[in-house]
Amino acid sequence: MAESEGPQRGSPANVDAAAADRPATVALPEPEVRVYAHSRMLYWWPVWVCGYTMTLLTHLYGEPHQIGGAQELFHPSSNLGVIFLLTVMLVIIVTNVTVRGLASVVVILSLCVAALLLALFHKWDAVLDWLGQLKIHLNLGAYFWFSTLIFVFWFLTVIVFDHLSYWRITPGQVTRENIFGASSKSYDANNMVLEQLRSDLFRHWFLGFGSGDLQIHPFGAQQDVILVSNVLFLGSKVRRIEHMIATEPDR
Repeated sequence: MAESEGPQRGSPANVDAAAADRPATVALPEPEVRVYAHSRMLYWWPVWVCGYTMTLLTHLYGEPHQIGGAQELFHPSSNLGVIFLLTVMLVIIVTNVTVRGLASVVVILSLCVAALLLALFHKWDAVLDWLGQLKIHLNLGAYFWFSTLIFVFWFLTVIVFDHLSYWRITPGQVTRENIFGASSKSYDANNMVLEQLRSDLFRHWFLGFGSGDLQIHPFGAQQDVILVSNVLFLGSKVRRIEHMIATEPDR
């Protein structure tokens, strides 16, 4: 009787070898886009950036003055105080008043350029002298602590609190998610309409780097209008969302 020289076709050894040769199937994660709504505190970054810049300039070029029982650093020029005050006032106006149209943007930019030119040619001291010696000087501590408080509040609001809830868009579905497990609501993405709202050119483009409001109109019996405010990089996210909601869930 002839002896078998190897495993026969269909034997368990051949089946195991064939299975080992086949590439393993990896389950790909479901694609999704996350959209975060932000408060208007998002646009306050110029305040702490300007404040820290003035802090550095005062530290490097400031002159000590006796105030009470201690010496404090003040920059000899009032340009720093004027620019910082104008920056704070501009951010307050822009974040509370909607600036529509190109004419309004041109007016605001013209005022900013005029203020910077006066500072560049050291004319603010002459202007303030003409207004009754009402110069603006802040010491090192005022710049530092004001900027630090604004930065801490900005960081907690924009980076922490605004990320506790978000809209998650997956193929065929839009869902409101909450980090701490609060109630969520889902919408069918079929025939959903997306609308970009960028009415304030100065706030959305100059301070927000292309941010805007996203308005979502679900289709069907539910007539809810979803408004996601102050979304960063709105244009690129809308393009991804449009591709996402047009994809079948099982693909």
